[in-house]
Amino acid sequence: MNAKIRSLLKELTLEEKVSLCSGSDYWHTQEIKRLGIPSVMVSDGPNGLRKQDLDNAESGVNTSIKAVCFPAGVNLAASFDEELVESVGEAIGAECQAESVAAILAPGNNIKRSPLCGRNFEYYSEDPVLSGKTAAAYIRGVQSKGVGTSLKHFCGNNQEFRRNSSDSRIDERTLREIYLKTFEIAVKESQPWTVMCAYNLVNGVQMSENKRLLTDILRDEWGFTGLVMSDWGAVRDRVRGIAAGLDLEMPSSGGTYDSLVAEAVKSGNLSEEDLDRCVGRVLEFVFKAAEDHDPSVEWNKDEHHLLARKFADECIVLLKNDNRVLPIKSDEHALFIGGFAKKPRMQGGGSSHVNCIGIDSVLYAVQGNTKITYEEGFSAEDDSYDDAKFRHAADAAADADKVVVFAGLPDMYESEGYDRKHMDLPQVQNDLISAVADVNPHVIVVLENGSPVTMPWIDKVEAVMETYLCGEGVGVATARALYGRSNPSGRLPETFPLRLEDNPAYIDFSGDCSAIDYREGIFTGYRYYTKKKMPVLFPFGHGLSYSTFSYGRITADADKMRDDETLEVTVDVINESDVPGKEVIQLYVEADIPNTKVRRPVRELKAFKKVFLDKREKKTVSFILDKSAFAYYDTDMADWYVEPGSYKIEICRDAETVIESISVEVTPKKKRRPVYDENSVYKDLMEDASARKIAKPFYDKYINGMLKMQNTDEAAAEAFGTDYEVFLNDMTLRSVVNMSSGYITYGEMTELIGRLNKQH
Repeated sequence: MNAKIRSLLKELTLEEKVSLCSGSDYWHTQEIKRLGIPSVMVSDGPNGLRKQDLDNAESGVNTSIKAVCFPAGVNLAASFDEELVESVGEAIGAECQAESVAAILAPGNNIKRSPLCGRNFEYYSEDPVLSGKTAAAYIRGVQSKGVGTSLKHFCGNNQEFRRNSSDSRIDERTLREIYLKTFEIAVKESQPWTVMCAYNLVNGVQMSENKRLLTDILRDEWGFTGLVMSDWGAVRDRVRGIAAGLDLEMPSSGGTYDSLVAEAVKSGNLSEEDLDRCVGRVLEFVFKAAEDHDPSVEWNKDEHHLLARKFADECIVLLKNDNRVLPIKSDEHALFIGGFAKKPRMQGGGSSHVNCIGIDSVLYAVQGNTKITYEEGFSAEDDSYDDAKFRHAADAAADADKVVVFAGLPDMYESEGYDRKHMDLPQVQNDLISAVADVNPHVIVVLENGSPVTMPWIDKVEAVMETYLCGEGVGVATARALYGRSNPSGRLPETFPLRLEDNPAYIDFSGDCSAIDYREGIFTGYRYYTKKKMPVLFPFGHGLSYSTFSYGRITADADKMRDDETLEVTVDVINESDVPGKEVIQLYVEADIPNTKVRRPVRELKAFKKVFLDKREKKTVSFILDKSAFAYYDTDMADWYVEPGSYKIEICRDAETVIESISVEVTPKKKRRPVYDENSVYKDLMEDASARKIAKPFYDKYINGMLKMQNTDEAAAEAFGTDYEVFLNDMTLRSVVNMSSGYITYGEMTELIGRLNKQH
């Protein structure tokens, strides 16, 4: 806190301090003219600027200015390209600067726990590393333009059902490794100006009142220095919120809570020191935004529309391309089918919905091409049948060289505010795709959806192209990809399961309960499917190209390392084809430890990089790995810990397909300090050399006591002792006392436990 702000805190009245901790209206912070404290504006995002139209006197809360809709969050993650994401952030930041917006309420960084979450299109991935790195790149891009971001929704907001009251019940290891890790990466790598707390509770505590998460972890552990604001309407008890570290309530509650906060300070129920901390951070944000604002900045909507097309090129994922049916040749007769070809679905619903300056349809992109014909077949707006349109499309398919069906989810299927009920496309679309495939063997399906869908027709079509919600440039980008004028380079940021019931969160997602148990633990997404060896439709990280890539041998600069050191890993990637293209190199780590103390995934993504390779070109790609690549969160230690042993470093095609691997031995600098208690078992004590030395006499006394009770000869006693070794394996210390018939007392057990824990 600088001297200027410390001085202001002395001049502000209690009522003025309280007023600064909530908005003045829906989008602005509070102004205090007498002290020169300005009001600044925030605006929705994240796939474009959804700024409230303040110049239109009749505009409602959802009326926004014209702006450019860039690819959605899921698309940015699908690019697997941090440089691209940063460029998107720069473009959005420039628009915010030109439109006098202090901070954009983005990026959305929640983990995709289930394919059904209605807001999945805004979020990045099921994997915390991909999600966190993508969010960090977006933040760097926006903030490079002197505009803030609001990293959201912190945390455990993985569904829309009862989002204001649901309690995400997550065990500590899962919370740390999955749901906090994505935010930790973004905070540490990019330091967003603000973090937005979520609506929901986490383990019984409302996020807007969660001191452990908002202060102890976010600020004290991770070093976050910015402002914490609420999601809109997420505050339940503002007094508790301020004490927990919630700085700014949004939007304005019209003074509803102000008097309660002021009274709490006067009565001593809330310390003025806590209030001053929050006010200080609000002032830091406001003055930073005001000082960084450049009124001379302008933005060109047409140029940014072209950028939206360019960005969309990088986000398209080619899922299937049998017999190299794609790209389509210029002299082939192609029949386009589906309402999405005329009216694309290029963004999601809710607070992220941008008032676009213009939308490219694929029919617009190919206008003038006499080799292309079009049949609507079905509407893009709903799931209704039109028998005549259906029949015309199916009949026309027989005469085309290739058929491209533009399918997807209508707006009403997924949006902020509610979750999906199933993973299926409208039945009319599935039926028409099958009908077309019955009369033409060369069918290509282009999908426009924000989250995974089932594909009952997958074996009947030759190609599938996933565009997700690719922004207003989707039509041109899709046409370029279909005809080979661009080369698809996206990869799936999430698993496409064969059916909804396969999802690890299936039983515990949404439903009728406000308490949501994350019983799948750390086994979200591909971590679950690979552990179960469960077949999926398309695995995490999957994506094809018109180029053919191969890899050389993976190498590392050491075969042993300590966890306070770093390891450089390199691998050669080669474009074996005459088609220039981009390859995504995915690096995973697998704990190859036979007697691991904890359950671990088969492999986990730890690094990725996208590189361009010209035809027949070879490049060497390197990664630097540190402790985070090998560690798990040890709840007994309340810290990250690297279990000593062998780890495989794997270059993979996707989460299921290993291309090259190398092993490295990793040892922790700091020895794990196990904590022993009355529930500690024999096997664990015997595997700890120092504990074994202390505990062995205790067990010997127990065994000898049992032998005396049996009154056996020496040979039988020896056999009996051996049996007891096996019997003891999973026996707790208290069980030994309980079954010793008085040979060992609780006092002796307590003394032993004390000695075991003191040794460290």
